[in-house]
Amino acid sequence: MARVLITGTSSGIGEAAALALAQAGHPVVATIRTSAQADHLEELASMAGTSLSICALDVTDGETLAATIADLEAAGPLDVLINNAGFGVVGTLEELSMDDLRSSLEVNFFAVAHATKLVLSGMRTAGAGRIITVTSVGGVVGQPFYEAYCAAKFAVEGLMESLAPTAATQGIFVSVLEPGPGATKFKANAHGIQGLAEGDPAMPYARAKTGYVSHEGHQFGDAQSVEEVVALLAEIVVTPAPCLRYQTSPWAQGCVGTKLVDRDGSAVTSMIAGWIA
Repeated sequence: MARVLITGTSSGIGEAAALALAQAGHPVVATIRTSAQADHLEELASMAGTSLSICALDVTDGETLAATIADLEAAGPLDVLINNAGFGVVGTLEELSMDDLRSSLEVNFFAVAHATKLVLSGMRTAGAGRIITVTSVGGVVGQPFYEAYCAAKFAVEGLMESLAPTAATQGIFVSVLEPGPGATKFKANAHGIQGLAEGDPAMPYARAKTGYVSHEGHQFGDAQSVEEVVALLAEIVVTPAPCLRYQTSPWAQGCVGTKLVDRDGSAVTSMIAGWIA
C-alpha cells in the first residue's frame, strides 16, 4: 500500500479521493484549509468504515507547508503526493485585478510547485515515488473568462511535463489529471462567478458572457461524477508505470485532443469562439 499525501480535501475530488484511497487500504494524510473542516471529513470517513490522518494546511503558507511535509517524512517516506488544492478565478483580463491574477497563481501554481519540490528529495532518496497533480482541461485549452485560472493551470502543466523525464531518472513518476466539467462545488466556489452569471448587459463583454454562460450550462448539465474522476485517480496511484497525462472523460479527451494536434492554433480558437457566440 502507498502512503499518500493529498491536498485540498474539504470537498469535491479531494474529499472523495481521500476517502476512496483510505478505503482501498492506503495510509492517507488529507490536508484541509482549516481545522474546523476536519470534523466533517472524519465523520465521512467513519461512515465509510475507514480512517485517515487529517491536518490543517494553507498550501500558500510556505513555512507551514515545509514543516508539515518534514514532519510527515520523519515518520516514514511519502510514496504519493496528490496536488489537488486549487480554486477558480472568473473574469476576463480587463476586468481582473493584478491581485486576482496573483492569487490564482499562488494557489494553483506556486503552492503546487512548492509541495512538489519539497517531496522530491525524499522520493529520490527512496528511489521511488509518484506525483499526481489535478489540473484541468483548462490547463491545455484556454477557457473564456477563466484567464487567471487557465494561466496558472497552463503553468502547472508546463512544469510537470518538463519535470517528468528528469524525475523518472530517479524512479519518480509525474502525472497530471485533466478533468472536464465535474459535479463538484468548484464552479459555485469560484471567485467572481457572480459577475459572470449576472453581468451588466451594458458592459462590453455582456454578449460574450451570455453566450459562454449558456455553453457552460450545457457542459455542467452533463457534468462527470466525482466517483468517475476518483476511480481514474486511484488507478494512477497503483499503475506500475503511469503516463504523464490523463483525461477523465471522453469529452475531456476530445477537448484536449483538439489542442494537442492543432499546430497552428486555428482549430482550438474556432472551438472556443463557438463557446461565446
